[in-house]
Amino acid sequence: MSSSSHILVTGGAGFVGSHLVERLLADGKAVTVIDDFSTGTAANLSAVANHPRLRVVETKVSACTELPSLAGGAEAIYHLAAAVGVELVVKSPIRTIETNLNETAAVLAAASLHGTPVLLASTSEVYGKSQKEEFAEEDDLLIGPPYLGRWSYACSKLMDEFLALAYAQEKGLPVVIARLFNTVGPRQTGRYGMVLPRFIAAARAGRPLRVFGDGQQTRCFGFVMDTVEALVRLHNCPAARGQVFNVGGTEEVTIRHLAEMVIALLGSPSALEFVSYADAYAPGFEDMRRRRPSVEKLERFTGFRSTTPLTTIIARTAAKNGQ
Repeated sequence: MSSSSHILVTGGAGFVGSHLVERLLADGKAVTVIDDFSTGTAANLSAVANHPRLRVVETKVSACTELPSLAGGAEAIYHLAAAVGVELVVKSPIRTIETNLNETAAVLAAASLHGTPVLLASTSEVYGKSQKEEFAEEDDLLIGPPYLGRWSYACSKLMDEFLALAYAQEKGLPVVIARLFNTVGPRQTGRYGMVLPRFIAAARAGRPLRVFGDGQQTRCFGFVMDTVEALVRLHNCPAARGQVFNVGGTEEVTIRHLAEMVIALLGSPSALEFVSYADAYAPGFEDMRRRRPSVEKLERFTGFRSTTPLTTIIARTAAKNGQ
């Protein structure tokens, strides 16, 4: 592998990262992955494990002694390494905060030595408790109080954004920020509370699908292949640098209806079981009633928007996650 022509993907053994790695390899790129396999797995990269243009470095990003040279030899960096999942956030807040802050700081510092373009994967969580019907990139953000641990994830990812944009302003680092909205698809695990794979696993086993709260909260789900397309286009769009973009689908669905769709599509005998947030997570846990992205900015800059129907997303996720 040429040291001067690779793309660096942190968290490349994760759910989104592994799909991105496959896409980049298919595009003819050489790819270096840094991943400590804390939430990602080697199995996610099994289809390309022996690819001659892929190198995997198993370590935390912040502990990677090669990071400065890898960043210097990269034509671009996709920074996807992060703590993921509501359950992990609630149960391990120290790990969540330190992982998100420390790994991003390490990537940005290394990239700034060489001016290597960075795409930072952020999250819709940064919008916090906003009651708007649709979230736009320029909106004010409303984060909950610090004694409720679930907001530590939103706040740590928001600090990642601030730090990335500070590097852009102060050091001229080419940075793009992508706020991902509920990306789902093959290889996503329900281990950390992700709702769709959790529903699919329960429906396949004939167990009750556990719906938190009253099930009337709504979400929009973006198919992972659409997310990858958006990330690649953003990284290849010079005008996007220094900007923040929402990335996700816009088909809104209640969590109760999502569970019913999974049961119907899988022909499952499962029933619904409603569980309070206090029992599911912790007393005082707060959730948002709606979270719908405005994706006009993404489409304006890249010409792309996610259009995969939710029924197709569920079917393709179930088919692959059953293997």
